Amino acid sequence: MTDIDRVLRSNLKLRHLQLLVALDEFRHLGRAAEFLSVTQPAVSKMLVEIERMFGLDLFHRSTRGTEPTAYGATVVRFARSVLADYRRTRDEIDAVASGGMGRVSVGAMVVATPGLLMPAIDELKRRSALTTVMVEEGDLTRLLPRLRVGEIDLIVGRLEPGYASPDLEAEALYAEPMCIVVSPGHPLAAEPRPDWAMLAQQPWVVPPPWASSRVKLGQMFYKHRLVPPADIVETASFLMTLSVVRQRPAVGFLALSVARHFAREGLLAILKVKVPIELPPVGIMTLRGRPPTPASELMLDCLRSAAASREAQRKTPPVRAPGGSSGAGARPRSAR
Repeated sequence: MTDIDRVLRSNLKLRHLQLLVALDEFRHLGRAAEFLSVTQPAVSKMLVEIERMFGLDLFHRSTRGTEPTAYGATVVRFARSVLADYRRTRDEIDAVASGGMGRVSVGAMVVATPGLLMPAIDELKRRSALTTVMVEEGDLTRLLPRLRVGEIDLIVGRLEPGYASPDLEAEALYAEPMCIVVSPGHPLAAEPRPDWAMLAQQPWVVPPPWASSRVKLGQMFYKHRLVPPADIVETASFLMTLSVVRQRPAVGFLALSVARHFAREGLLAILKVKVPIELPPVGIMTLRGRPPTPASELMLDCLRSAAASREAQRKTPPVRAPGGSSGAGARPRSAR
């Protein structure tokens, strides 16, 4: 085996790293060549050159395409990390030149998007309009690998305990309950007292099996001596959830703040069913030991501010007018 340290520090060039990532993305020499705007023979020649540097086979070639070896997967992770740092540095330099603060990449789970991330983005733009925010929606199975190689700066979502790891920093911000939703025209939307037996007979769209909310949902059916629905669609995508709820139509299981946001838009109806379950809090995940850029530091500050405002509004007691109805000028009940 060659001197790996020397290869990583001195021999590998930016074009080599870009090729490795392209091959991993497309798993095909021809498609990687098309993406990089070079010929397929040039891609083959460069890959042989890289493998000769390492003295290792990095990709299996076959008629079906290319597949990274165990060595190749490790080198691809290194390439992704270096390219992410390169892009981050380039964006920061461009931002300084234009008077902005740079670019921040956020991985967002549905539970955190309308009630936390959007207010944070609004505040960030008020503070620094030229800072670019890139948002990638997904679940932890998709977002965590991108966080680890530096392709995203932070994740906002539910802090699932099953994904806790020594290389991750988790900061809890607030608790977020779940609720049950249907389309406004669904028969259960007009039901004054829907129960779990009714829900068990319906088609559902549910979170993925790894999500704690999915596990707790199944437990609620067992608690009521019912078998969980078998007619289900599993997804972590809000767009897919909304589409299945409205078009199939099916029953959905959503974070309460998300459901309320879209209920106000007339897209969903929240059923009057209690869901007494405890779930992990919503918060921020970052990679331990990676210093934040100015843009990501600003986003973190705005996320904390948005969470604090959300909790302050939630804890504010209702205000009642003298006749018993709510009124802006009335004193809080606790003050009487």
